[in-house]
Amino acid sequence: MKLNRAISFALVTVLTLTTAPALAKTPKPTLAQIEAAKKVEAAKKKAADAQAAKLAAANQTLRALTAKAKAAKALYVKAKNELAVASAAANAAARYALETAAAVNEAHRVIGRLASNAYIMGGSMTDIEPLLSANGPQDLMDQLSTLSTLGNKNTVALERFKAAEVVARAAKTAADEAKAAQQVATDKVTAAKKIADEAKAEQAIEVAKLQKVQDELMKALQNARKVRTTLQQQRELALLEESKANTAASTPGQKSIWPDRGFKGRSTIRTTQTQRDKAVAYARAQVLARKPYVWGAQGPKSFDCSGLVFAAYRAAGLSWPNWDRLNAALYSTYTKHVTLKELVPGDLLFYSYNGSISSIHHITIYAGNGMMWEANSKGRGLLYSNMYSIKGLMPFGGRV
Repeated sequence: MKLNRAISFALVTVLTLTTAPALAKTPKPTLAQIEAAKKVEAAKKKAADAQAAKLAAANQTLRALTAKAKAAKALYVKAKNELAVASAAANAAARYALETAAAVNEAHRVIGRLASNAYIMGGSMTDIEPLLSANGPQDLMDQLSTLSTLGNKNTVALERFKAAEVVARAAKTAADEAKAAQQVATDKVTAAKKIADEAKAEQAIEVAKLQKVQDELMKALQNARKVRTTLQQQRELALLEESKANTAASTPGQKSIWPDRGFKGRSTIRTTQTQRDKAVAYARAQVLARKPYVWGAQGPKSFDCSGLVFAAYRAAGLSWPNWDRLNAALYSTYTKHVTLKELVPGDLLFYSYNGSISSIHHITIYAGNGMMWEANSKGRGLLYSNMYSIKGLMPFGGRV
């Protein structure tokens, strides 16, 4: 047993000497960096707001054009209905004209017989000529007194002849005029509708362009906001862990392993052993590559303790919302608790300066055989070390 422990500590010493990086040169996100990110975000928001105003104006114009096109269509439909009515009237007048034409032909035959009788009986056409040249129904009626010698039947025939001809001609003329006028109106409405539709289509294209620009600007704004939020979150997490680590460094009487107080984490896990092995392999690669330790960093060039854990499992295939960037204390509540005897490679180890969840200041990735991969500190960098080499080990591991 003593021989195995001696070998383990010798291995730790060798790896520490061969893999310890130089002190980190890159600081945790500064207030200046966050302010710069805020300015970028504000500029993106200003551009997005301006574009949104343009888009709103274009949409207002589109609504007006839509209403105009709708009104034009309504007038067009109304004109078509009126045209149908006028056409029906014209058709009725035409049928009436055909009916009266038959009466006119009959009247012509009667008048022809009158003329023949007058000639045979020694009369003349002078009695009939005024009727044939009558200019209208009233003129016709004024001259019917000359027909007293022709008899009642002949008078009726002449009346029908002249009246039918006048009525039919007037009806056809009125119908033709109404139909022509209605066609002109229909042509105008059709042209107006075409113009309105073209304007609407053109405006819709413009709105689509504006919407595309707006979407791109909003995406840029969201990215800028994400950068700013990430920087702020990284800084706050780093400051919190830094504060806890500083407290731990000056806290006496810490136990090697704290007693189990019954703390509970998640009830389920999100990973397979294959994913846990990938996380271990990623952490190992960062240590062997001598990556530096930087407060608040989560790779790929530098890491802090929780940043290494976050990056390792992200590399193993976990992403938001199943996996997020937290600090060591929060990861202890974000994973399923297992006993130290149940640890498998990839489980997380937690270190506290008084045995409470809130005082957890360090987190590592269990490598197996009592060893772990960790981002230790500015002075020691990223290490392969024994899990008992740091005081304050919590009595459970966290399985992701």
